[in-house]
Amino acid sequence: MNSSTSTLETLISSSARLTRIAAQRTGSTVNSVAWPTLAILAADGPRRNGDLARAARVSQPGMTKVLNQLVEDEWVSRIADVDDSRAWLIQITTKGRRALDDWRAELARAMEPMFSGVSDADWKVLARATEILEARTLSSEAVA
Repeated sequence: MNSSTSTLETLISSSARLTRIAAQRTGSTVNSVAWPTLAILAADGPRRNGDLARAARVSQPGMTKVLNQLVEDEWVSRIADVDDSRAWLIQITTKGRRALDDWRAELARAMEPMFSGVSDADWKVLARATEILEARTLSSEAVA
């Protein structure tokens, strides 16, 4: 295995672990599929239930259950699909965007103690790595 492949494997597993630890530390009782669903809608715009289920890697019935709760919480709304009058699109609401932003801030706060001893030089490395990751993931989403 080459160095870049190894680095990518470590990056993927570490970021998944970091997200899991942060979510556990918050003690949130919100369905864990709700957050990636909101993030997908915030980044990509309105989508059909099936498209959301595939993007979030859950079953369509599972997504329907999550969406029903998100609609009840007023974090998403259903809008008519102009391309197919029989279908609905799901869009994130202003309240949903606020909830997602608050959740992300809560995750960061939950992880601050773990990163309290990081040097300024390492923060710069992390900031640069974050810029690279954001650029690569945004561009790959556009291609996918």
